Amino acid sequence: MEITPASRKRGRKPKEDDSTVDLKTKSKEAKTAKGKGKEVLVDLSDKKKKSASKSEAKSEVRRPRKRTDGPLKKLKSVISKGKKKVGVKEEDDEEVADLVIDNPEEAVDEEEEIEDVLVEKKKRKINKSEKQKEDCRLIGEPVPVEEARQRWPHRYDAQKIREGGEGYLHVRRHFTSAQVDGEIYQLGDCCHIKAEDGEPDYIGRIVEFFETTKKIPYIAVKWFFRAADTVIREYSYLIDAKRVFCSDSGDDNPLDCIVSKITVSQASFLVPGCHYYYDMSYCEQLCTFENLPTENGEGASTSSAAVSREGCLKVFEEDTADPDKVMTLLDMYAGCGGMSTGLCMGAAASSVNLVTRWAVDFNEDACESLRYNHPETEVRNMKAEDFLRLLYEWKDLCGRFNLLGTNYNKTKKPTENEEKEETEEEAQRRPPDENGEYEVERIIGIYYGVNPDTDEGTAALHFKVKWKGWGSDWDSWEPFSQLTKCEDCIEEFVTAGYQSNILPLPGTVDVVCGGPPCQGISGFNRFRNYEEPLKDPKNYQLVVFMDIVKFLQPKFTLMENVVDIMRFLGGTLGRYAIGRLVAMQYQVRLGLLIAGSYGLPQFRMRTFLWGAKMTEKLPQFPLPTHKVIARGFSPKEFERNVVKGNEESTLQLKDALVLKDAIFDLPEITTHEIQDERDYGNDIPESDFQKMIRLPKHKLMGSACPEESATLKLFDHRPLKLSEDDNLRVSKIPREKGANFRNLPGVIVDGNKACRDPKMAKVMIEKSKKPLVPEYAIKFVRGTSKKPFGRLWWDEIVSTVVTRAEPHNQIILHPEQDRVLSIRENARLQGFPDFYRLFGTVKQRYMQVGNAVAVPVGKALGFSLAKAVNKTSGSGQVFELPPSFSR
Repeated sequence: MEITPASRKRGRKPKEDDSTVDLKTKSKEAKTAKGKGKEVLVDLSDKKKKSASKSEAKSEVRRPRKRTDGPLKKLKSVISKGKKKVGVKEEDDEEVADLVIDNPEEAVDEEEEIEDVLVEKKKRKINKSEKQKEDCRLIGEPVPVEEARQRWPHRYDAQKIREGGEGYLHVRRHFTSAQVDGEIYQLGDCCHIKAEDGEPDYIGRIVEFFETTKKIPYIAVKWFFRAADTVIREYSYLIDAKRVFCSDSGDDNPLDCIVSKITVSQASFLVPGCHYYYDMSYCEQLCTFENLPTENGEGASTSSAAVSREGCLKVFEEDTADPDKVMTLLDMYAGCGGMSTGLCMGAAASSVNLVTRWAVDFNEDACESLRYNHPETEVRNMKAEDFLRLLYEWKDLCGRFNLLGTNYNKTKKPTENEEKEETEEEAQRRPPDENGEYEVERIIGIYYGVNPDTDEGTAALHFKVKWKGWGSDWDSWEPFSQLTKCEDCIEEFVTAGYQSNILPLPGTVDVVCGGPPCQGISGFNRFRNYEEPLKDPKNYQLVVFMDIVKFLQPKFTLMENVVDIMRFLGGTLGRYAIGRLVAMQYQVRLGLLIAGSYGLPQFRMRTFLWGAKMTEKLPQFPLPTHKVIARGFSPKEFERNVVKGNEESTLQLKDALVLKDAIFDLPEITTHEIQDERDYGNDIPESDFQKMIRLPKHKLMGSACPEESATLKLFDHRPLKLSEDDNLRVSKIPREKGANFRNLPGVIVDGNKACRDPKMAKVMIEKSKKPLVPEYAIKFVRGTSKKPFGRLWWDEIVSTVVTRAEPHNQIILHPEQDRVLSIRENARLQGFPDFYRLFGTVKQRYMQVGNAVAVPVGKALGFSLAKAVNKTSGSGQVFELPPSFSR
């Protein structure tokens, strides 16, 4: 029996009069030219024949062939008529083409012989057609009409039947079984379905057998997706080839599309005797991998034993404590802590005590900011790849001293084990008699990498040693290999560290979040690797982050990145991240969130990936709480992943926040301000945002923070100090909406392009002898940009908070003061509370704020996480935040 290739995916349905295609023909490419009358063979290898055949087809439609046309043409015409009567398909055309008649000029004298050949040929065709109908047919009694209408109401909808449309199939009756090539198929059976040439057969579950009003047998299937058919695409090698994903996507196809019956089992590994297995569903429109729905519509939980069969084994039992227990968070690439701060705030708003227990960042100043604002956190200033190696070493040490699986204190702060502070004199003390021998008093720290004291040598495991009789100033980092005689000290340190949870172990982390930098895909990078972006060292941190998740096996993971991760090379790095998570048995949800939608005066779209173990609920994305002024666009392929209300949405959105709502209450300062700490003065908060952002830590962060009684201070309200020339330029920019370098003397605008006024001498700065309007401002974006020395206005927003505060190529000047926005003003635009203090140089602090995840976005995601933890989240892509959330 010939097999018809199926119509698959993206809503494409077959037309009812689709002709079948002979997939077995290899010697010739042939197709059928269709008309109202006959089907005529077309040989694609010969263009002239093809053209002649088409003409012949048209002429046959218009009038019957005459006998005087000759026996060869007569033969083709009669066979074509026979085909129409018995329903012979294209395979029969090939048989006609293979019929060779010698000396066609003399065939007129052999008409009787040719007619005998024709009769024999028609008999064979009729026999073959009857056999084909036996091999591919619906069997059994039709489903009673009323039952069919109840089971498949969409097939009998009167309005749809009237409207019809391309691809719509008019159903005559339904069946419950069919026979194809001697194999009996029932509803619910799985089968291979013929795909296009060169493609692997599709995998589908049969959900309908029906016959159209033209008596053509059809099946309706729900597709199983291979990894290569999903958003993972080129990274399908990460997934077991036998693992597929069920879906609600389906199509109607002729019954003869079926190739063979197969078995697809619901399991977390391949069951003997089965062809494939599935343990998740896949939503093609939203690129979501999720637990299989149960009868009540909720996602099913899979036992941890099943889902971790191939993964990292847990060394701790699952927590069975009450819902109010502490949840631990590891913040990778933490920066100054924007994401983890927001997550903890949002979780607290839904009565979940989420605590940032560990944080890692390579920037020393960012780590200092973290330690100050999160004293409960073990902050490590090191590379992420070195941290991963440290985790491996820590697990080995805990195993070496038989600690794995024993009790530990999940809620104890790592800082509680630290030594009390010494006086300066105590720190500098040294033994009176130095004989060249040093005795280890105890081990007080652990680190992996080059020696932190010297920044030299090869990366290795180091311990920080407190020497007996020496003050803390003499503490030093020593390689593990040189402490072979200190086994007791090391065991004592590891045991205490294990009990106080100074480093995470597999199964001890509830949440891992992070934004691995992918500078290799940045538009500012002129040397982007278009061939193998994952091999670009600037994109390597994405691999490291996924390796950390694989090792620690947290219950939830949240990854943040720039939108370009879903745009560069068709989103190849985003596809890799999704593939890694699915391969590790994580449910995955992709979303593009806009910071302004959650109550900030900036646009700032970012990519977020939720991951959840199959024992957990997959968190949803929070719908916007505020209107937003658009300042960007999303990748076209992933437009459906932008989290926003649709046209039918009943969301009651608050008005968009603008610059005045966020910073109008801050004290006036000059460009020369150097104070890091000051009082608010007499400025009273007016907007809800200003009142909220001034709240003390214990009110914003929840019960995990102690109540503060001291008068609140304002930190980091100081701007970047500009050069004298830039200060003069800024002072010349009018204090009005839309003002920029184009308002300076000596500049004219021709159309949309700025240039120097040829009728006017170049205005120079008297002291430096440099032009008042610098050449780079004129030439920026070929003179079309209004950004250089641009002044913001009170009723506007910023596109995104940047990491550099220079006014040379961005709009960052204060509306009414001759300076750039201060660190604190930028921090407010990112949603950082005023109590959040930053450390480092002024430029470093700007960078920390600009690189952070906007705190209100993190807060909304934290609320979503808490709903998943409390098992109150739904099964859809999004949910609506309560009205009280954004107050």
